[in-house]
Amino acid sequence: MQTSQAAASVVLEATGIHKVYDEGVSQLHVLQDISLSVRAGEMVAIVGASGSGKSTLLQVLGLLDMPTQGTVSVAGVGTEGLSEARKSELRNRKLGFVYQFHHLLSEFTALDNVAMPLIVRRMARNEAREHAREKLAQVGLAARALHAPGQLSGGERQRVALARSLVGGPACVLADEPTGNLDRHTAQDMFSLLTHVNRSLGTAFIIVTHDLELAARADRRLVMADGRLVREDEAAAHLAGH
Repeated sequence: MQTSQAAASVVLEATGIHKVYDEGVSQLHVLQDISLSVRAGEMVAIVGASGSGKSTLLQVLGLLDMPTQGTVSVAGVGTEGLSEARKSELRNRKLGFVYQFHHLLSEFTALDNVAMPLIVRRMARNEAREHAREKLAQVGLAARALHAPGQLSGGERQRVALARSLVGGPACVLADEPTGNLDRHTAQDMFSLLTHVNRSLGTAFIIVTHDLELAARADRRLVMADGRLVREDEAAAHLAGH
C-alpha cells in the first residue's frame, strides 16, 4: 500500500544489525550492518538466495533472536535492554507472524486457533472468539470457523494463520515464505489476500519470499546477499542470478 512517507509513522526500525555465530576457531557472519525502517501501511518484500540471511533477519526483527550488535525498535519502543517478558509482551501486541507452515494447533478449531493470541493476553474467551470471527471473515473463512485444521485445504490453513497474525491488531506482520508451501494458483491467491489486507487495514507487512513475481507486487523490494541488504536501485543484477 503506497502511503505518504512523510505522514506515515515508522512501525519497525533496525539500525546497524549484525548477527555472528561462533564456530570454534572461526565466526559466521550471518547479518552484516543492516539498517531498515518500515512505515505504517507499507508492504516490503525481502528476496535473496538461500543462505543469504533473510529468515535470520526476520527472526531478529520479530524479537525472536537477539542481534550480536545493533538495535531494533518496534512501534517506537527501543528493545535494547528490555527483559524477555517485556519483549514478549511487545511482540504479542505489536507484531504478527506468518510462516511457510501454518503452525496451527490440530486439536483446536480455526476459530480457537485465531483467538489464541488474545486468550494469551487474558482476554475473555467469548470476546476473543468474536474478534477471531471478524478476522476469519476478513480472510474469507467465516463459514469454516468451526473446522479443525485437518479439515481445511493448504490455502485455507494459511488464511487461518494470516487471520491469527492479525487478530491482535499488530502494527506489522512478518511473513516468512507465506506462499512457499502452496501451489502456484493458491500462492497467487494468498499473496492477493496479503495485499488486500495490507491496503484495507493499513497493517505493514515484511515478506520474505523466493518468488520474484510476487515480490514485485510489494511497495519496496529489498535484496539480501551474503548477509547484507542491497539497495533497491542495485537489485537488478542480484535478481538476475537468482
